[in-house]
Amino acid sequence: MSSSTATAVYGLSTEGYHIASSIALKGSKVSLIDESARMAIRLKPDIARTYPNVRSLIEDEPLLALEPIDIAISDASYVFFAPRIRKVGQDVKSDVTSKFRDAIGALKKGTSVIYSLPTGIGGNNENIALIEHMTGLSVGKDIFYYYMPINGSDTSSSTSEILVGSFKSKPDAQMSKMLYEQDVIHKLNFVDMVSAEFVYSIKILRHYTSMASVLEICKHVQGNEMSSRLIHDTFRDIYIDNIANGLYDLRAIGSSLGGAGPLMYLVNGTIKSIEGYIKHIIDEIRSMLKKRDLKASRTKVAIAWTLDPNEMRGDKIELLSLLETKLKDYIGDVEPQQAANFNLYPTDKTMIVIACTKNDSMRILSKNKQTMDFILMKANPIFETIG
Repeated sequence: MSSSTATAVYGLSTEGYHIASSIALKGSKVSLIDESARMAIRLKPDIARTYPNVRSLIEDEPLLALEPIDIAISDASYVFFAPRIRKVGQDVKSDVTSKFRDAIGALKKGTSVIYSLPTGIGGNNENIALIEHMTGLSVGKDIFYYYMPINGSDTSSSTSEILVGSFKSKPDAQMSKMLYEQDVIHKLNFVDMVSAEFVYSIKILRHYTSMASVLEICKHVQGNEMSSRLIHDTFRDIYIDNIANGLYDLRAIGSSLGGAGPLMYLVNGTIKSIEGYIKHIIDEIRSMLKKRDLKASRTKVAIAWTLDPNEMRGDKIELLSLLETKLKDYIGDVEPQQAANFNLYPTDKTMIVIACTKNDSMRILSKNKQTMDFILMKANPIFETIG
């Protein structure tokens, strides 16, 4: 990649920072745009080496070279769109559209836009129409548009290629070099836009309909000791954190569909199953208290869920808030905690700790294995309980 080629990454997100830092480490000019402050950070190689992730950068608050967002975008040959989305429900689409308008307002002729949020089926047509409306330039001729949805669960994938939707433009070899070295396992495979939307939607649906099936079947094995043991051994590492990864993507697919056909039922049923998992956790807590003859007023619940507050999707933050609210309706004394800083303060109440990730569960057990004076419930399909 030419060192003179400038890149702008819109979004002070974990995914956005990963893209920006990898480009900066290759010696290229890159600006990371803080969408909240509407300012661009000039990300230099020494900063990218010093701070491995966006959280460490934000916490340390180093002195950084800043520039207005419009200058960063107008100077860029490539603009990646990877913002943090925190709205839910009906407000999501307007929030995404507002941020996208902000990201494309100062595009120049010849720029390539890479859209990294899932759009569902047909959603890229709306983005392309918006670009042409705001800039007066023609996509495919004056502006080049690519669809490369990023999902957090892909980071550990061993897949040999990443599909990139391309609108009336040839594969971009420079973009491939920008993101990946020649000898790494991931390669960009440029396909037509519709194919990219279809394949990504199939990938998400195949993964999460399978997960929803596990959740629903496991509701029926409670009390069957043999089945519970087998189910646990097979699906013990599926926690609510894993389940929440694709909610944004599923909702994007659902909102892009019309009518009430089988595909819509499949999407909505999967979303309902995943969202209903919160209720299932509450029911398990109620059942535990009843079996152990514990009073809600004499019980404290700690929710151990180590979240990345800067990732693009806000589904986990939303589910944590919902879980906390629902638990407080029943128990009252509820406190979310990061497992890395997990502390059990002395209390005369019975302590129940809900571990929402595999790592949280392991950290809590290793830090407290000498004094297990609490009940640990793992938020996996059969709610394994220790203590």
